[in-house]
Amino acid sequence: MRKYAVIIERGANNYSAYVPDLPGCVTTGRTVEEIKTNIREAIELHLEGLAEDGSPVPEPTSVAIEVELPAQPSAA
Repeated sequence: MRKYAVIIERGANNYSAYVPDLPGCVTTGRTVEEIKTNIREAIELHLEGLAEDGSPVPEPTSVAIEVELPAQPSAA
Protein backbone atom coordinates (compact mmCIF):
# COMPACT_ATOMS: atom_id res chain seq x y z
CA MET A 1 0.00 0.00 0.00
CA ARG A 2 1.28 3.45 -0.89
CA LYS A 3 0.63 6.53 1.22
CA TYR A 4 1.04 9.86 -0.57
CA ALA A 5 1.31 13.15 1.29
CA VAL A 6 -1.50 15.55 0.39
CA ILE A 7 -1.28 19.30 0.93
CA ILE A 8 -4.58 21.10 1.50
CA GLU A 9 -4.73 24.87 1.17
CA ARG A 10 -7.61 27.15 2.02
CA GLY A 11 -8.57 29.72 -0.60
CA ALA A 12 -10.98 32.63 -0.45
CA ASN A 13 -13.98 30.51 -1.49
CA ASN A 14 -12.86 26.89 -1.38
CA TYR A 15 -10.04 24.48 -0.65
CA SER A 16 -7.48 23.03 -3.00
CA ALA A 17 -5.20 20.04 -2.63
CA TYR A 18 -2.18 18.63 -4.41
CA VAL A 19 0.15 15.66 -4.11
CA PRO A 20 3.83 16.70 -4.14
CA ASP A 21 4.98 13.28 -5.37
CA LEU A 22 2.49 13.27 -8.28
CA PRO A 23 2.98 16.49 -10.28
CA GLY A 24 -0.29 17.62 -11.82
CA CYS A 25 -2.45 15.69 -9.37
CA VAL A 26 -4.70 18.42 -7.95
CA THR A 27 -8.30 19.00 -6.95
CA THR A 28 -10.60 21.56 -5.35
CA GLY A 29 -13.61 21.36 -3.08
CA ARG A 30 -15.89 23.36 -0.83
CA THR A 31 -14.93 21.51 2.37
CA VAL A 32 -12.02 19.47 3.70
CA GLU A 33 -14.25 16.38 3.61
CA GLU A 34 -14.98 16.99 -0.07
CA ILE A 35 -11.26 17.46 -0.71
CA LYS A 36 -10.51 14.10 0.94
CA THR A 37 -12.93 12.36 -1.42
CA ASN A 38 -11.80 14.31 -4.47
CA ILE A 39 -8.06 13.84 -3.92
CA ARG A 40 -8.42 10.09 -3.44
CA GLU A 41 -10.23 9.91 -6.79
CA ALA A 42 -7.65 12.22 -8.40
CA ILE A 43 -4.78 10.03 -7.17
CA GLU A 44 -6.45 6.85 -8.44
CA LEU A 45 -7.07 8.41 -11.87
CA HIS A 46 -3.56 9.83 -12.00
CA LEU A 47 -2.00 6.43 -11.23
CA GLU A 48 -4.26 4.71 -13.78
CA GLY A 49 -3.16 7.24 -16.41
CA LEU A 50 0.51 6.64 -15.64
CA ALA A 51 0.00 2.89 -15.94
CA GLU A 52 -1.86 3.25 -19.26
CA ASP A 53 0.98 5.41 -20.62
CA GLY A 54 3.57 2.89 -19.45
CA SER A 55 5.10 5.53 -17.20
CA PRO A 56 6.62 4.59 -13.85
CA VAL A 57 4.52 5.20 -10.76
CA PRO A 58 6.47 7.46 -8.39
CA GLU A 59 7.04 6.09 -4.93
CA PRO A 60 5.84 8.36 -2.13
CA THR A 61 8.76 10.29 -0.66
CA SER A 62 7.22 13.53 0.63
CA VAL A 63 6.19 13.90 4.24
CA ALA A 64 3.83 16.58 5.55
CA ILE A 65 3.90 17.59 9.20
CA GLU A 66 2.24 20.23 11.30
CA VAL A 67 4.33 22.46 13.53
CA GLU A 68 2.52 23.99 16.47
CA LEU A 69 3.68 27.40 17.71
CA PRO A 70 2.46 29.46 20.64
CA ALA A 71 -0.03 32.19 19.85
CA GLN A 72 1.54 35.48 18.78
CA PRO A 73 0.97 38.39 21.14
CA SER A 74 -1.32 41.12 19.85
CA ALA A 75 0.30 44.20 18.36
CA ALA A 76 -0.09 47.13 20.70
